[in-house]
Amino acid sequence: MNMFQIVFSPTGGTQKVADIITSRWEDSVNKIDLTDAELDYDALSLGKDDAAVIAVPSYGGRVPALAVQRISKIRGNQANCVIVCVYGNRAYEDTLVELQDIAQQSGFKVIAAISAVAEHSIMHQYAVGRPDHQDEKELHDFAKKVFEKISNNHAEDISDPSVLHIPGNRPYKKAGAAGLVPKADKKCNGCGLCVHKCPAQAISMDNVKTADSKKCISCMRCVVQCPRSARKVNGVMVSAAALVIKKACSKRKSNELFIYSKAGK
Repeated sequence: MNMFQIVFSPTGGTQKVADIITSRWEDSVNKIDLTDAELDYDALSLGKDDAAVIAVPSYGGRVPALAVQRISKIRGNQANCVIVCVYGNRAYEDTLVELQDIAQQSGFKVIAAISAVAEHSIMHQYAVGRPDHQDEKELHDFAKKVFEKISNNHAEDISDPSVLHIPGNRPYKKAGAAGLVPKADKKCNGCGLCVHKCPAQAISMDNVKTADSKKCISCMRCVVQCPRSARKVNGVMVSAAALVIKKACSKRKSNELFIYSKAGK
């Protein structure tokens, strides 16, 4: 059995969660980086006996559109799969059910789902420092249960993983616009790292100071990758957005595990 991580993690929080989940698994893990704009996703194919963790951040309660496009090109071939959505302590809304649908349409057999909290990628005061020690403990426990489910899959005969009940709505909520487009200040020396690292290819070497607002997905990859901390988003807009979600983010949210059973529970 080959193990895979299929992860969209522009700022690293989702990758941290995925690494915690697979860290106690017995086999080495092959990593597929969904932020890589140059990767040939059409050429990626898993085997029936393989297992995968597909992890994405929640963008306004939905799966990032770029992640949808790239996961949809990968052939799952009935490989066992645990889907993971990571959010900044507000709410993940329809992210998990959408990810379940995408994975199953790509041929994966979704036998478990996890929601996990990580530090907010824009408003860092929310879920600061997460995943923390408590999160790691919970996620390790989830991972153990999922690995046991995967290992026992052939004996258990998981014939209809669609009965896995996950919170969320179909049809999904309307996707929001990106809105926050990072720009570079005078510290920018034009090195072009942001051009090569942008998952959406929204930055050009002809104008590294800003990004194409029609392509930018506000993922903040360029902000965290910039070696000179030259890229920023509008502070007034961030502060206003932070106030809107302050109440929803004030209480610590727990990580959750949803796992297949023949009873559908």
